Amino acid sequence: MSGSDEKGREPGTEPDRDLSARLKRLETQIERKRISASPTHSSRSGSPGGPSPLGRAMQLSTEFTGAVIAGGILGWIFDRFLGTKPWGMLVLLMLGFAAGVYGVIRASGFSGPHSEPTDRKES
Repeated sequence: MSGSDEKGREPGTEPDRDLSARLKRLETQIERKRISASPTHSSRSGSPGGPSPLGRAMQLSTEFTGAVIAGGILGWIFDRFLGTKPWGMLVLLMLGFAAGVYGVIRASGFSGPHSEPTDRKES
């Protein structure tokens, strides 16, 4: 054995070329994936530069609490001026709770793909 393999080639030349070609193909595939994935921007937190998880939790809890308190205050005012003692507050408190839940779902991005308004006109 004089330093060449059984086919007459030097050891390491053909596998190196093959590996280099495979590496270049892999790099081009990765670049294509990066380009196709980069323009999309999710509304959920987790993207760099977005709000921290604690800030996001505070935002969602404030939105929920604000809706419930607003419903309770409006119900109390409604009962006070119209004399419908417990019913106005109960109904508007429940509406405030429902609005708070809806607001948290909408703000967190879990409302699904069909929740975004479209510019398409229905015929």
